[in-house]
Amino acid sequence: MSGISRLGVVGCGLMGSGIAEIAALRGLDVIVAESSPELAATGRDRVTASLDRGLRRGKLTESDRDQALARLCFTHDLGDLADRQFVIEAVAEKREIKLEVFRRLDKVVTDADAILATNTSSIPVVDLAVTTGRASQVVGLHFFNPVPVQKLVEVIPALTTSADTLARARDFAAGRLGKQTIQAPDRSGFVVNALLVPYLLAAVRMVESGTARPQDIDTGMELGCAHPMGPLSLLDLIGLDTALAVAESMYEEFKEPLYAAPPLLQRMVAAGHLGRKSGRGFYLYDA
Repeated sequence: MSGISRLGVVGCGLMGSGIAEIAALRGLDVIVAESSPELAATGRDRVTASLDRGLRRGKLTESDRDQALARLCFTHDLGDLADRQFVIEAVAEKREIKLEVFRRLDKVVTDADAILATNTSSIPVVDLAVTTGRASQVVGLHFFNPVPVQKLVEVIPALTTSADTLARARDFAAGRLGKQTIQAPDRSGFVVNALLVPYLLAAVRMVESGTARPQDIDTGMELGCAHPMGPLSLLDLIGLDTALAVAESMYEEFKEPLYAAPPLLQRMVAAGHLGRKSGRGFYLYDA
């Protein structure tokens, strides 16, 4: 099992907070870095609320929750990650933001053996790796939302990732975090999104063309194909802005029409109809 005990997480949105939560529950010392004190406080509240839900539902004991919270520290200073043995970046799915995070992590993380991982769902890992002076120690670890529930992690080695880093990253995800891992190629979309995104975009096109209503599409896939969630409900959960960013990244790399974002998706994002997190997407949600 991995000997890593000190984890850093950069970003505390839906993905970063979930990664931090499961790591703390499994005994790791976790520092979460956000870009401002306000966002750090929001991140703490998000993790606390998730742990409280687990307690209410009987999935955690009060001791589990309290010990996990005691292992978590939130900061707005990236320099506080200096002593981390493993750092996972989970900021917005925007290339320039992620590139800047990796440039800064390369300067502040002092452990010469530390692994820097990205939770990107579509940006080539090698692009992030070569911005650092330790490209052999950069790897992709793609978690799925919600992180505490979804068991899969895609492990993505770049052309520059060493065999040792790949082995340690897989061991960390499986042994320390308790996830099932698969190895994916460093191609935009990896394995899961390469199959999933065209399916989701096809559902949007069906709505856009008036072929079927969202609820009928979702019910059809749930009851007809035994999917736990229909494609449009899933898009609302993922976030339409995130889905658009992934589709654009994949289309940029492959130029395949099946990855092209439908105009309806682009307009919904422009209108701020992002799904559950905004209260409105293909469905309406409580604020």
